[in-house]
Amino acid sequence: MIETLLVVPCYNEAARFKSGSFIAHLDQNPAHAFILVDDGSRDGTRQLLEETARARPKACFALALERNQGKAEAVRQGMLAARAHKPVFAGYWDADLATPLALLADFEELLRRRRDLHLILGARVKLLGRQIDRRTGRHYLGRCIATMISLILKIPVYDTQCGAKLFRCDAAWEHAFENPFISRWLFDVEILARYRQAMEKKLLPAFEECLYELPLSEWRDIQDSHIGLRDGPRVLAALARIWWKY
Repeated sequence: MIETLLVVPCYNEAARFKSGSFIAHLDQNPAHAFILVDDGSRDGTRQLLEETARARPKACFALALERNQGKAEAVRQGMLAARAHKPVFAGYWDADLATPLALLADFEELLRRRRDLHLILGARVKLLGRQIDRRTGRHYLGRCIATMISLILKIPVYDTQCGAKLFRCDAAWEHAFENPFISRWLFDVEILARYRQAMEKKLLPAFEECLYELPLSEWRDIQDSHIGLRDGPRVLAALARIWWKY
């Protein structure tokens, strides 16, 4: 039985995808599974993901999108595919393992212990005793974006963009991924907006009571990440579209 399933979106990750790390995690956690989604990569990513899936065919599945559609759609397609496996928890995790897979246990423990929680968001908070390695420019850009998001959604969220999230598989989760996102990069914000909609439809209790930001004990900034400071105007435009829709 698959208890926890992670969707791992991948685009041109052949040079840095650590197949061995994913296989080792499955060997150590028999109730876990991965859906590795190739988002129309132009390098050898698709072949690498398929080889990884063949190594553990009962717990690792490769899904290929024929053309590049962006991380949002890659994650959404993976979540739609996850429904067939009927996991208890499902989430998504960055392929570069900026958040170590070992930290998944902390997310699971919270959802098991607290039945009132429906979504755990990883939060990159640089505190004493934690190993959070993040470039200064991206940190302050992230703080500006988080402030605007808090104003738009009217919730005090600290970090929407961390690529480590785990959901309880319920009606709210299905609602969040049912339709395509309008943003290729800020779909995390749309997920929160859709969870607010689920609350309004009585699928969830009070919004602030069912979501939890978990400060990560370890996270490292990957130099080859696809979004950086130069994307600021594009991010602002996406936020404007999200504000208009939601």
